[in-house]
Amino acid sequence: MPKIVFLPHAEICPEGKVVEVESGVSVCDAALENGIEIEHACEKSCACTTCHVIVREGFDSLGEPDELEEDLLDKAWGLEPESRLSCQAIVDDEDLVVEIPKYTINQVSEKH
Repeated sequence: MPKIVFLPHAEICPEGKVVEVESGVSVCDAALENGIEIEHACEKSCACTTCHVIVREGFDSLGEPDELEEDLLDKAWGLEPESRLSCQAIVDDEDLVVEIPKYTINQVSEKH
């Protein structure tokens, strides 16, 4: 089974975390199922950018983003060439290293 290494994030995952996941699961679902409370304001419907992540390793194993995801990513804070919406990034058979950006453009969060 592939592994996802979530790099440390000061608020969401201070120690970082390594999780095993089955192929076909989104990075967002993998995070949530393992206690990493990544934001997902649109409930994983590809309508916002709050679940934006940067795939530091294994990026090429992910399927190509569709046009809607690419358009939304243009609005994400801290966009990088390896950025994806975690709700749309489906794990294949390769390990990933994922960074959750420090900020999102979410104007309203239930945790604040």
